Amino acid sequence: MIIKNAFVYKNGKIIREDYDLSVGGVGFLSDFNNVYIFPAFCDVHVHFREPGFFYKETIKTGSLAAARGGYTDVCTMPNLNPVPDSAENIKEQIKIIERDAAVRVHPYAAITVGENGEALTNMEALAPYCIAFSDDGRGVQSEDMMRAAMLKAKALDKIIAAHCEDNTLLCGGYIHKGEYARLHGHKGISSASEWKPIERDLRLAKETSCKYHVCHISCKESVELIRRAKADGVDVTCETAPHYLIFNDMDLKESGSFKMNPPIRGEEDRQALIKGLQDGTIDMIATDHAPHSSEEKSRGLEKSLMGVVGLETAFPALYTYLVKTGIITLERLIELMAVNPRRRFGLPFTDDICVYDLQGEYKIDPREFKSKGKSTPFDGLTVTGKNLLTVCGGKAVWNITEN
Repeated sequence: MIIKNAFVYKNGKIIREDYDLSVGGVGFLSDFNNVYIFPAFCDVHVHFREPGFFYKETIKTGSLAAARGGYTDVCTMPNLNPVPDSAENIKEQIKIIERDAAVRVHPYAAITVGENGEALTNMEALAPYCIAFSDDGRGVQSEDMMRAAMLKAKALDKIIAAHCEDNTLLCGGYIHKGEYARLHGHKGISSASEWKPIERDLRLAKETSCKYHVCHISCKESVELIRRAKADGVDVTCETAPHYLIFNDMDLKESGSFKMNPPIRGEEDRQALIKGLQDGTIDMIATDHAPHSSEEKSRGLEKSLMGVVGLETAFPALYTYLVKTGIITLERLIELMAVNPRRRFGLPFTDDICVYDLQGEYKIDPREFKSKGKSTPFDGLTVTGKNLLTVCGGKAVWNITEN
């Protein structure tokens, strides 16, 4: 089918041209004026919970959520059971991926055995099977351990993707240590618990020449540290997530749907993150899609587990709140969601696409999610940008008329 006069992202620009879409069942697209065709998105930070926690999410449901959101490459974090800390364990995960995934799923391997921070995994044995190494869900507390991991990753030409959190600075907190926590009597998590480990790791990354990637940055100090490190020649990239760019801590509600790690921080932090997007300090946007059961997220801010879902809301939320408001261009958003993640993590640029309608408004309704997880701070928000079609490997993996 030829889509006439479509808006197509090509070589960093959006141009108008006729687009030959060689998949079946897409005649419905002729009902839409002004469809946008983007390279399918890539998320380097998701939690699909399988093996081990399939009641929260599975490879099948997580990958269907990715397809619905326009993603065809996702990288799954290793806080699983068993942890992918050996070739045997990661192969078990890969078997499930090969059987059930609707899109391309690339597993991380753990940095330390059991993600316990006490002994390095056999990184040589894991390297052929993983996209990169991470202990996401907990930070590597030992400087010596992180240095050893970086040296090994450097020798293997692999990325260390770091969850930066100093456990000694958490002090029982569960939301940002800011105005909302003070007003409502909640225990707060200081920004220092994030930026101090980043400061340490940037020094180690310079020392070892390791490829270093910082996960889910949330505070102004992290942005500035990474900006300086890049200027100093450190091989570092970083990501932030949609909820840190759109909300500040005064937007919090007494609901588990606003609880994640790191927490939503203050307005100065949000503005610093936006500046980081604009000046190139922040390289990509990842969702940190982290589903839990409804019961686990029903316990309020203090007692709910940390983590929210994001694959099915990322583009419409970011388009509505960052592009339509003139904060960044649509082309920059596509770089952040599709181009830069693949470039940094060495994933091939394919013909995968997503097709979006950028005209109609609608309210985000978690009941429509393909993910098992329904907890999102974007619940009920009015957004623009609906994914009509996702094509992965020449096959339609999401078609709005069939779902």
